[in-house]
Amino acid sequence: MPFDFAAVQTPFRMQPGLRRLSLGKPQLTPNRHGDRALREKLAALTTHPQSALLATPGFDVALALQALCEHAAAEQPAAFSAGPEGSWHAGLLGWSLVGGEAVGDGAPEIGFCLRALPGEWRLPALLSLAFAEDFAVIDATSGRIPWLAVCLPSHWAPEAKVGRHFAEVHAPVADNALLIGAAAHLMRLVTGVERWERFVWTITRSPNLNQHPVHDDAQYHGAARWPAALDAAGLAAQAHFRTERQTFIPIPGQQQAIFTIHIEMHPLAPALAVAADAQRVHDALASMSPAVLAYRGLADARERLLEWLHRRASMVDSSVDPAR
Repeated sequence: MPFDFAAVQTPFRMQPGLRRLSLGKPQLTPNRHGDRALREKLAALTTHPQSALLATPGFDVALALQALCEHAAAEQPAAFSAGPEGSWHAGLLGWSLVGGEAVGDGAPEIGFCLRALPGEWRLPALLSLAFAEDFAVIDATSGRIPWLAVCLPSHWAPEAKVGRHFAEVHAPVADNALLIGAAAHLMRLVTGVERWERFVWTITRSPNLNQHPVHDDAQYHGAARWPAALDAAGLAAQAHFRTERQTFIPIPGQQQAIFTIHIEMHPLAPALAVAADAQRVHDALASMSPAVLAYRGLADARERLLEWLHRRASMVDSSVDPAR
């Protein structure tokens, strides 16, 4: 799903920004062999599944997981479908779960990954690999997030968030008053009968979809820091535009919803190929508070990025190289 630049607002505020999903608009994005999301998710589930697949003790995810499977099969039947006797098939990957066992003739590394996981996590893992989205369960009754299947986090550790209250989860977020103040209303809204979406964006140094604070190699080795010696063009050439499309799949009668997170990452220049989009990002970045800039790791890059964005936004012909 292409990023909607209408979500880039000025002045920039950390706010819910929810909007209703139109009827028939998809919430899931199938993975195919060779897709970057599939590659990075498979690496996460193979090397550190304990950081991606998490649940609070005693939480019963069965109804939520069934609802997600049924939604996936109805919306994207080529990518995920039901088989006989409770089996599930990820058609584009060539792997199924039959009686809890991985069966298929797709890429062998997928079967290896599924078989290495505890039985209760194989279906969430198959869903995670079949789709680009990460998943979490939101429970409006408790206000908590009791279950996560998140392989591609954005600078946060899923193991530090599972079981936490919404307010606790967002406590580290800079300028979070609007989010925290709307928490109870937001939880009731997204676990109701309607479907909602929101978009989030940032500019980042790390090229990885998986930006776990420990497991993102680029960050771990210090590559996420912005080089002080680079000018505006050089800095922009190493920057990436990271976006999230977040949606909510309500679970009827449970006051719960499946929260979906679709991460996309593009080099900055092609991501902002339209001058008007560059202007929107420029104005939003210019309006960010010092706290937000620090939280997003943009404080030492802000002025150089603004210079580049101004140049990009001033171009009449968006085919001109913005680094010139």
